[in-house]
Amino acid sequence: MLFRSNKVKVYLISIIILIFTYNICLSDENDIYKKIDLFSEVLDKINKEYVEEVDQSEAMDAAINGVLQSLDPYSAYMPPEAFENMQTETSGEFGGLGIEVSMEAGVVKVISPIDNSPASKVGIKAGDYIVKINDIQVQGKSLTEAVELMRGPVGTDIEITVRRVGEKKALTFTITRDIIQVASVKSKIIDHKTGYLRLTSFNENSSDQINDKIKEFKKSGEVENYILDLRNNPGGLLSQAIKISDFFLDNGEIVSTKSKRKYENRKWFAKKGDILDGSTMIVLINYGSASASEILAGALQDHKRAILVGENTFGKGSVQSIIPLKNDGAIRLTVSKYYLPSGKSISKVGVAPDIEVAEGSDDFRINTETDNQLSYALKLLNG
Repeated sequence: MLFRSNKVKVYLISIIILIFTYNICLSDENDIYKKIDLFSEVLDKINKEYVEEVDQSEAMDAAINGVLQSLDPYSAYMPPEAFENMQTETSGEFGGLGIEVSMEAGVVKVISPIDNSPASKVGIKAGDYIVKINDIQVQGKSLTEAVELMRGPVGTDIEITVRRVGEKKALTFTITRDIIQVASVKSKIIDHKTGYLRLTSFNENSSDQINDKIKEFKKSGEVENYILDLRNNPGGLLSQAIKISDFFLDNGEIVSTKSKRKYENRKWFAKKGDILDGSTMIVLINYGSASASEILAGALQDHKRAILVGENTFGKGSVQSIIPLKNDGAIRLTVSKYYLPSGKSISKVGVAPDIEVAEGSDDFRINTETDNQLSYALKLLNG
């Protein structure tokens, strides 16, 4: 039986990070090869001398992941199974707890819980730090490993322990795993005059769904103004954020990206035509609004097309590409940073609301009677 060793992983990751972060010039290729030889030597010593048997495949996966996670919280290695799971998620249905997570300072951080998911129903919040999964400490594990621990057969329970800003003690939640249905757009007409659109993610069908819902609003003849709710939307496909931004803007820049190579820098612009014909629009945001949500909210704010209400967003101002590998796995690699029309980067600072409205109580739930942020937006629209 092969034993998995956290110590081995720590050593391997430390060695790889040392190799990667060492100040290497292109002209000093010999030093690179020396480091590679050193790494091979260490692996050989571990295999011969370490007290337990080492699963070399898992150890190498951990080492690769260590290199990527030393770059930033969003770059990571995905073994074949994890890559397959990711592809399922972006297509709209997957199993698990229903949370978007990232790695921050070696700890798994919740970007946002998905609406009506098992995690959101028990009270997991954006910004929570996951410290324990069942009886297993999370610190020291890779993001991929933590995600795999959270997955399991539908209907089974899992204990998640989190640290939350403002809480002195750790909080433990029992969550029942389920199939996560990602209905990215929900809508309703409020008070016979306000079209409410809740966008929970940016998947491949989101722009079509938004377009269809707005057509339904117009057909009703009732809607005079609009609320676009981006709270707890962790982002998704950049292309969808651009398409949806274009719906509401008549012209001007939507977003730009800057890469390592200048010739790869890009800018996207809105085409003429506002799908809402200039109707008043409020966008709801919070700390769980990240990435593509911030592109959309920031573009509308910069062009003074909408009033942003709620709380400061997450601050994920980078673009990741999924790069397939020969082993049917992939790496998620940060390849560029994006900038709002104003030229501002929201990386680590987020998008600030025009009107700050904090969550009103501990039993706060989005789009319910306890949703004071939505209530404020409706009062603002009604004068």
